[in-house]
Amino acid sequence: MWLYKFFLIFLVLHKCLANIDDLSDNEFAEFEEFDETEATVVGDDQSSSKESESDEFEPASSKQEDAFALDDDDEVLVDIEVDSEFEHFQDADEFEGFEDKEEKPLVEPKITIAKVPINLRQSWDSYYLEILMITGLFVYFVNFALGRSKNTKIANAWFQTHKQLFEENFAMVGDDGNQERNENVSLIKERENVFTLWCSGRTCCEGMLVELRLLKRQDLVAIIANMMKPSLDQVHVTVRMNKEDMDSFIFAAASKKTALHFTKELQDISVYCPERKAGEKFNIPASFQVMSEIGEATSAMLDSKVVSVLNKYGEYIDYIHFSDQYSGAKPTEEASSGALKQPDVEKVLRFGFNVPVKGVPLEEALPRLKPLMIMVFYCIDKIKRYRLTKEGKNKADKNRQKVEEIFLKSTHQARAEAAAARREEKKRQEKEKILAEEDPEKQRRWEVKEEKRQAKKRAPRMKQLKVKAL
Repeated sequence: MWLYKFFLIFLVLHKCLANIDDLSDNEFAEFEEFDETEATVVGDDQSSSKESESDEFEPASSKQEDAFALDDDDEVLVDIEVDSEFEHFQDADEFEGFEDKEEKPLVEPKITIAKVPINLRQSWDSYYLEILMITGLFVYFVNFALGRSKNTKIANAWFQTHKQLFEENFAMVGDDGNQERNENVSLIKERENVFTLWCSGRTCCEGMLVELRLLKRQDLVAIIANMMKPSLDQVHVTVRMNKEDMDSFIFAAASKKTALHFTKELQDISVYCPERKAGEKFNIPASFQVMSEIGEATSAMLDSKVVSVLNKYGEYIDYIHFSDQYSGAKPTEEASSGALKQPDVEKVLRFGFNVPVKGVPLEEALPRLKPLMIMVFYCIDKIKRYRLTKEGKNKADKNRQKVEEIFLKSTHQARAEAAAARREEKKRQEKEKILAEEDPEKQRRWEVKEEKRQAKKRAPRMKQLKVKAL
């Protein structure tokens, strides 16, 4: 009996030693057993029972081989486990009402390229604005070239017509400051429609400036404006007289439109003779108006020769203006309020003539202006000889003195402020000069002097009365 118990104990110890050897050889045996149990749960019940029974009687070596086999199949077992984890997504009853839609392959969009016709003659309506602009630019540049050439032709023709007359009355014609000799002279082109000529070297005058102001034929916009409001080509002559060769008076005879402009815009006319008188009273055309400061000067200027020229060539004459107080256009209110002295004046004779080139050839139109230029030289000599009477001279002097008094009254406050500013500036400079010196005694004396002056200025003023002794 004891022999049988000893045999059983030996078998148990032998099995335990075998299990201990398996564990020492494979450190992950416990986990393999855990994986085996999971595999048995997923598999069939029958196969699991058979494998468990066979494992009990298998030797340790076979179990060790199975353990290595399980190590190689770990990934497969994990995949099976993952599939079992998401197995509910494969259940059709889990997602009722959802239909499986077959995904259609992506198809690239088809690009359709429109066929543009090569021939564009049928679609010119789409470019009417561009065509209009190009046509307008072409017309503008063609008109610019033609208008500029025509203005140059008129100016040169006028100069050639009057060149001999200028050379007879002036020592130098066409002086522009660069010419040493009076050869090959011509007009100076200021702008495309403005030409000037300066003549000098004559007694009783400093010189004569001739200015041709022609229409802006090179400007298409100006031509269209001229159609709505017609104007004429003009010649403006300005003679600057010597101070001793002209007496003190103002006289003007002009067309009605120009006379109205003179009374509103020119300083001397608006101040000394704003009244406009009809030309019929002086035996000149009714289209003229006369503005004069002194009556005797009017009768002296409108003598028989001047009146005959005005009657015969009245359509070519725009204005005649003689003034010893000419200062140009009337200053604006802002400029006049800030002015501390009267504008500079000069003694001038001004003439304005219309050039009759419309509908008349230049060879016939320009010679008609030659008698007008002869009248200019006649007036220069007449002004040199003419002198006012004593009464007229006194009247002219009183008018100028009155205008000066009015100006001084209007600018009294401004001049007082300017004088005070000059005194303060002088004192400031004197103070800076004293402080810049290193002599303290001199600075002290200046400060004492300045304090006395300020005290005297602040002291009340008292009148001193003289009483005669009995």
